[in-house]
Amino acid sequence: MSCITTRPRLSPKVRLRFDRRTGRYLLLYPETGLDLNGTAMEIARLCTGDYTVDEIVRSLARTHRAVPYAEIERHVNTFLTALAERGLLQYESPLLCKEGYGEVEAALPHLASPYKGEVAECAYRPYTLIAELTYRCPLRCPYCSNPLDYARHQNEIDTNTWLRVFHEAEALGVVQVNLTGGEPLLRDDLEILVEGASKLELYTNLITSGLPLGQQRLSRLRALGLNSVQLSIQSTRPSESERIAGAPSFARKRETAHWVKSVNLPLSINVVLHRGNIAEIPDVITLAEQLSADRLELANAQYLGWALHNRTALLPTRDQVERARTTAAQARDRLQGKMEIVFVTPDYYAAYPKSCMDGWGRRFIVVNPEGLALPCHQAQTLPGLHFENVQQHHLAEIWHHSAGFNHFRGEQWLPDPCRTCARRAIDFGGCRCQAFHVTGKAGATDPACSLSSDHYLIENARSEASQLNGTPIVFEYRSPTGRSATVHSPRFRGEG
Repeated sequence: MSCITTRPRLSPKVRLRFDRRTGRYLLLYPETGLDLNGTAMEIARLCTGDYTVDEIVRSLARTHRAVPYAEIERHVNTFLTALAERGLLQYESPLLCKEGYGEVEAALPHLASPYKGEVAECAYRPYTLIAELTYRCPLRCPYCSNPLDYARHQNEIDTNTWLRVFHEAEALGVVQVNLTGGEPLLRDDLEILVEGASKLELYTNLITSGLPLGQQRLSRLRALGLNSVQLSIQSTRPSESERIAGAPSFARKRETAHWVKSVNLPLSINVVLHRGNIAEIPDVITLAEQLSADRLELANAQYLGWALHNRTALLPTRDQVERARTTAAQARDRLQGKMEIVFVTPDYYAAYPKSCMDGWGRRFIVVNPEGLALPCHQAQTLPGLHFENVQQHHLAEIWHHSAGFNHFRGEQWLPDPCRTCARRAIDFGGCRCQAFHVTGKAGATDPACSLSSDHYLIENARSEASQLNGTPIVFEYRSPTGRSATVHSPRFRGEG
């Protein structure tokens, strides 16, 4: 069947939402989205399965008579192809026409861009609220981002406070909420929170270990407006999965994945990569295909929190990272349009750092279980910064006026060599928490950057970890009292 007679339909995981802040439409899907301009919006709104590509082109041609028909046809096919390659379209024929339309990614910005991009009315707008509902969790992963002294953090803000935070976040411009923890399913009020977020038209992502979930509860959450589920997998080998997680879990996770698909929710699989499981990527990809995952996130550990505590045991070698990157890239090409594959390179093996949450206080706002509003998960660990609590302050007041949020915003605070670097508006000096926990200075250039004068600290960490290659790995896990428990793991497959 030719592309002209294809009837494109937006995937069930997609939500088209009007954005009052910009007057444009956003195409939302699990944990991200596209900011559509007028042309892209017109095309997207016709992707209902009722119109052929040719009919969509002719509809736009009637509206834009001054634009050559061939130009409209090119834009429509370029945009639809880009959506299909992201898995955001369902269509009858196996491929949309691409010949003669040039590079899709080169043309796409003329129609749509990731919503983390420029916002005309304000450089600092939160698109995503990360709602850390609890620090409680049935797992004890050695790379957990929860506080090292988490047993001292028992207070959790109540249901009404969270619902108020959702309202205030939506008014600020938030369009997605990630319900996370710890394990968000341990909150008895999760159904109320999902329903409250749904009434605000927030795209709601549940980020879970899957262990406390039952099929009936998942069906209730789906009926109340839950939009997607991200499920963590520690390993494809049951014994290693349970060793890494610190609890029996593998069989239940597979069962949970099947439940997610049975209620027609999009499924994301998240695997935190480290030395113990990075060689399993081919098996991880196979498992994700078997589970019909829509998205696979292969995210190398970020060495903060418990991951920093266990860094020597977790850090893979450069060869392991490069093999994993190649495998992921090949699978991404093979599964394009069927399953999105995201590979996050570890900062310790990158030439330049990633921006902190798309830039400190630019696109994300985190509210932790105790109610602190933060630019990122670990910001409260930085000395000398003060962050307000949503129980005492309105979220808009915190976002715009908090000294903590404004401290590392923009470029004015940047040290050398960041101040004159061509990448200063790309990575904004890198991760502030990583800078502090590695160098002792929150205002330093992220030491993961090859241009940093502190980069030798990263090189030393890599060297120290490589010396353990092939030896038993020792993890320290948190215990229910907050004290760590040491567990010896055998030599992991794939080590040199």
